[in-house]
Amino acid sequence: MASAREQIEAANERANARAGRNLPVAIGLGVVLGVLLLASLLLFKWLYVILCSVLVAFTLYELASALRFAGRDVPRVPLVVLGVALQVATWQWGAAGLWYGTLIAIGAVALYRLVEAAVAPATRTGARAVAIDMAAGAFCIAYCGVLGAFSVLLTAQPGGEWWTLGFLVLAVVNDTGALAAGVLFGRTKLAPRISPGKTWEGFGGAAILVVASGVAYGILVLGVPWWYGAIIGVLILATATVGDLAESLIKRDLGIKDIGTFLPGHGGFLDRLDSSLPSAVVMYALYEIARLAAL
Repeated sequence: MASAREQIEAANERANARAGRNLPVAIGLGVVLGVLLLASLLLFKWLYVILCSVLVAFTLYELASALRFAGRDVPRVPLVVLGVALQVATWQWGAAGLWYGTLIAIGAVALYRLVEAAVAPATRTGARAVAIDMAAGAFCIAYCGVLGAFSVLLTAQPGGEWWTLGFLVLAVVNDTGALAAGVLFGRTKLAPRISPGKTWEGFGGAAILVVASGVAYGILVLGVPWWYGAIIGVLILATATVGDLAESLIKRDLGIKDIGTFLPGHGGFLDRLDSSLPSAVVMYALYEIARLAAL
């Protein structure tokens, strides 16, 4: 018994080392988040707006904190408030709420930073420094607020909740497939300078699972042809992978391991949602194409 337990513990340690996280905790927390998302999408759509607003608030706070750690004076509380307001505006007024809300949010963050530089000498006050800070604030809104709002916009459409669930499921399949294949077969580094843990073998495993899942989900749930489901799978594979690598690049540029520490085994909310955020935009476009083409 002791020997078997030691072997299991040793195997878990090896898996954790390869994955770069505590797998049992990460999996358990992922299941909890998945149940919350599923309930919010399938019970009442407005619950998803609330949940999405909470997630966007956490991701904005994490990203702003990471940027401040790296020396950028990014206002955390205004970013959180504006990011949440953008989700609500998108839910209330659709695409117009998203686009006008984005312009207002970016302008408000820039104005706040200008006023802060004028009245708070403790902050960075040089013209170049303030411009960099304003750009960083705009990036936070675009990366977390706007991409999150696209999922709200998609969910608000007739039947859109199933498309939202689709890209979330496929993003999880991508992460799970890449992790499992990477742990079992990973040898060749995918992008060693950006994310040393990613491998081509992991990407290949993710590709097989995501495309197959896209076909199945497209036929069984979305009611689209198999080939459109395959397109969905390929595009979500691309956006999820790019999103993951983009967040890794941000962390490497800032000199940190995780964007946040709110989620045990995952790092932060943005570390968990990095592949889902850009996928929302692509899935919304795919939804509109399918609607216009009557697929």
